[in-house]
Amino acid sequence: MRIAIVKLSALGDIVHAMAALQFIKAALPDSRIDWIVEERFAGVLHDNPDIDNILTVNLKSLKINKMAFFKQFKTIRGYTGNHYDLVIDAQGLIKSAVTARLLGKHVAGFDADSIREKAASWFYDVKVACAYDANTIDRNATVLSEPLDIRISREQILGKKPFLFYRHEDQGLYDYLRQDRRNIVLVIGSTWESRNYPADKFVKIAEAMQQNCLVVWGNEQEKITADAMAAQTCHIRVMPKLDLNSLKALIARADLLIGNDTGPTHMAWALNRPSITIFGPTPVSRVYQTDINKVVKSASIVNPYKLNKQDYSIREIGEHEIIDKARALLGL
Repeated sequence: MRIAIVKLSALGDIVHAMAALQFIKAALPDSRIDWIVEERFAGVLHDNPDIDNILTVNLKSLKINKMAFFKQFKTIRGYTGNHYDLVIDAQGLIKSAVTARLLGKHVAGFDADSIREKAASWFYDVKVACAYDANTIDRNATVLSEPLDIRISREQILGKKPFLFYRHEDQGLYDYLRQDRRNIVLVIGSTWESRNYPADKFVKIAEAMQQNCLVVWGNEQEKITADAMAAQTCHIRVMPKLDLNSLKALIARADLLIGNDTGPTHMAWALNRPSITIFGPTPVSRVYQTDINKVVKSASIVNPYKLNKQDYSIREIGEHEIIDKARALLGL
């Protein structure tokens, strides 16, 4: 059976959907699975043994260059030569639904009551019901498994094997790891400013922990913030620019990751590494909480159907709440 999964973005959403792969392959060992993804996120999928082909698109380019439509249309149509038996849109957006429909005749996805862009469901032959405010990982597992007559349980996901893989990573990153201290990765950025925990509180956490805190960054503004943090304490070091392959390698060797609700933070869960995810304007239902994966949430009430980007309540979370959880996870 040839299966195409359409999950274009973003990094954390792709990671959450990938959790289902190992269980689909276990149930259908002879299946061939291709994944269609925005090219800038393809690196997170690389080297996963349960994916046969990673097929990239650049639909993001259409926002700044409408003429790129024809190029992207040709790219997607070129993938139809793989003759998929089933295409599953795990994204639930109109652009992902159109992409899925172009890829094959038999398409599955969420029903209209389970997604924000309800019109996307018009493109599906098989429609899966799953509450929009349900756990994000469970939603992905449901939409990817139900059309294949597979059930993925919460217990299976809790017992998952790590599912991010890497090779040929930048060997220089290992120079930043220490044997005489715990290595703590700090993820200080995200797509919204209101999702970012204050930099000065990250510094206070590093000072209290007195371990080897390594800040990762994704753009120049985050780099400036990271450098300013490192200037305030000897317990913070700023990592060089890392591609997704090397980022996976770093997180896989971390003793703990502390970060905002964003892709690199969720990679720790995927790699079965201890983590603390800090939430403000987004719902904690985006993650699984386990013995080693904890959350800290601000006092604000979040409406998952309409997120408030002006909710800056994450700034009110005291650093000691995070420090206490970090010490418990590290046995300090």
